[in-house]
Amino acid sequence: MQFNTKNGREYVLKINYQGNYVKSSPYTKFLGLIIDDSLSWKAHIDQMMSKLNTAYFVILMLQAIMSTETLKMVYFAYVHSIISYRIILGGNQPYSKKIFKIQKRVIRIITNSRMRDSCRELFQRLEILPLYSQYIFSLSIFVIKNIYIIQIIRSTVSTQDLKPIYIHLLLI
Repeated sequence: MQFNTKNGREYVLKINYQGNYVKSSPYTKFLGLIIDDSLSWKAHIDQMMSKLNTAYFVILMLQAIMSTETLKMVYFAYVHSIISYRIILGGNQPYSKKIFKIQKRVIRIITNSRMRDSCRELFQRLEILPLYSQYIFSLSIFVIKNIYIIQIIRSTVSTQDLKPIYIHLLLI
């Protein structure tokens, strides 16, 4: 896969393998992640939105016949698993707002709240982390589990290069 900048010129590479040219693609699917050529995660988030909208519909149908506790279990089995899979890679993207909006709709359905009600108390009452809090939590867990990587980075990279964005890219 050839990576490009979003606004830059696109260079076309023609790769020849055994006499055939390899077809170029704007994205590829790898281990359930859709990686596009500009690393914007838009295609992956669009796929997640489709899955989350299906989960929203399932919870909406179950809401009339199940208790809040059961709906919360369905949320963790269905919605939370979709949201939390590889959240550390694309959880801080501008497109993540769409995922957060779907998450709030699901929370409102579970609690039988109106669409204009604030979700802050609803998240606390259900003991569910909002998307951005889940992103921070997942990053923290990743860093704790892989602290040796941080130590290697500190020993090999000068302190001027230790900007948060640079460390995030090295960890991936």
